[in-house]
Amino acid sequence: MQHRKVAFIGAGNMSRSIISGMVKSGYPAQLITASNPSRPKLDALQQDQGINITQDNLEAVNAAEVIVLAVKPQLMEEVCRHLQQANLNGKLFVSIAAGIESARLQQMLGGDYPLVRTMPNTPSALGLGMTGLYADAQVTEADREFAGELLKQVGEIAWVDSEEMINGVTAAAGSSPAYFFLFLEAMQDEAKKMGFDNATSRLLVQQAMLGAAQMVCNNPELEISELRAQVTSKAGTTAAALNHFEENGIRELVSGAMRSAVKRAGEMAKTF
Repeated sequence: MQHRKVAFIGAGNMSRSIISGMVKSGYPAQLITASNPSRPKLDALQQDQGINITQDNLEAVNAAEVIVLAVKPQLMEEVCRHLQQANLNGKLFVSIAAGIESARLQQMLGGDYPLVRTMPNTPSALGLGMTGLYADAQVTEADREFAGELLKQVGEIAWVDSEEMINGVTAAAGSSPAYFFLFLEAMQDEAKKMGFDNATSRLLVQQAMLGAAQMVCNNPELEISELRAQVTSKAGTTAAALNHFEENGIRELVSGAMRSAVKRAGEMAKTF
């Protein structure tokens, strides 16, 4: 990974996860600065990772080559307006703020800078994230490579060719951990109705989900449909359960849910 001076504007969970991954993989801590209005998160980052910290965004930006915009979307305009007081020329911006399109971010920054927009998900906190990335026309190949390596610190990445596909990433990866949680929640509820206690019912469904996910990851040569077929004996218990899902329109239900997420992502982009 290239070694550049990186400033994180915002010291929340995602910044912390990325910084932790960087330092753990050998990135020089002295090249990383985190800026945040309050001290507790900064002090914890400095103590745990040995990075530079400041409560002054301009100080962080002026000393950096790469700026990671990691503040809440509703605060982004105010933060970017303040950043305009710094010299932003030649700096690469990486946004991990949900819902704010590249053109709007450029408007907030008051210029036309190399910008990579990303959509990570919550498992990034465990290093098991899935992040979609989109690079605007100003981003060089070296910048693109750096941004990709940055987000690889918290999991897998996928580049998209058009910005509107970021909404698809939201539906397929950004929001989808909650889909699985809902499915597990429903399974746990039914297991409890069958007589299992809360702890046992949770163990049953979470370990089954973990094992299934690992089977998908460890067998990339097999289509997911083939993995499903391999555990489905004709006229057996699994077949009975799957037939119930299919007869009740699970594919249409999933499709509708994902399309609803895409639609809402587009609507939210218009609010910033």
